[in-house]
Amino acid sequence: MSIAESGAGPPRSRVKPRGEFGARALNFREAVIHGLLLACALISVFTTFAIVFILLEETAAFFSEISPVTFFGGTRWTPLFEPANYGVLPLLAGTLVISIVAAAFAVPLGLLTAVFLSEYAPSWLRAIVKPILEVLAGIPTVVLGFFALFFIAEDVVKPLFNTPQLFSALAAAIAIGIMVIPLVASLSEDAMQAVPRSLREGAYALGATRFEVTLRVVVPAALSGIVAAFILAVSRAIGETMIVALAAGSTPNLTWNPLEPMQTMTAYIVAVSLGDTPQGSLEFRTIFAVAMTLFLMTFAMNIFSQYLLRKFREVYE
Repeated sequence: MSIAESGAGPPRSRVKPRGEFGARALNFREAVIHGLLLACALISVFTTFAIVFILLEETAAFFSEISPVTFFGGTRWTPLFEPANYGVLPLLAGTLVISIVAAAFAVPLGLLTAVFLSEYAPSWLRAIVKPILEVLAGIPTVVLGFFALFFIAEDVVKPLFNTPQLFSALAAAIAIGIMVIPLVASLSEDAMQAVPRSLREGAYALGATRFEVTLRVVVPAALSGIVAAFILAVSRAIGETMIVALAAGSTPNLTWNPLEPMQTMTAYIVAVSLGDTPQGSLEFRTIFAVAMTLFLMTFAMNIFSQYLLRKFREVYE
């Protein structure tokens, strides 16, 4: 007996047709959701523009009294003492030294950890190690700051290098490196896991070893994600506050020696914000001038990271 004769046919749809009222209600809900999502996006954009506007307003007031040549070319930073000096180079040098040393410590360890988790570790070990790394990333920075001061500086840096003082940029940089290792490892491992299995199998079919596959196939294919992890880690190191405020010292010292105490831009902002500096004074406006400099540095790094992502990005289907 045929389907037509048996009366059987395609199953009837159980979705009831919407009337005009149901269609209007559905459109209203979609409009409400669209409006809420748009409001969230606009709030983020408005907040960003508000921060930039405040920084520009106060920075312009600062540079109306202090020459930009003096600010960016001066080698002494003593805005709270007499005679006052407004050269930001010591703060800039401290920020760069600590960030570079932290990146030199964290990037190799984070990348090697990502390679191990992605290419060498069995699945059961990866399931244990990666959550532990994420827990390490969740440790408050103030805890890492005290760890840098009372363990790294006192029990590691001082005995090894025989430094006369407890505070040093190296101790702060090591603690910041420990802080960003999980960031580099997790993001790099995710980028390596996104590389198609077929690329690995093709390399193995040509007789490549696991190390050769990792070095010549997986890492180049995941290079955009790895570079993004590096840039994000460096940006995180530049913007770190509590660790450098506790362990690096509060001495604006123009030097490239990481064994000496230094003061970063973020540490200076914290120190002045917690003091008794009168609001609206020139000393108070130095906070915004330093913050604008820090903002421009991180903004330039973000633009550079976007350029690298577009240049090295690989799309797999």
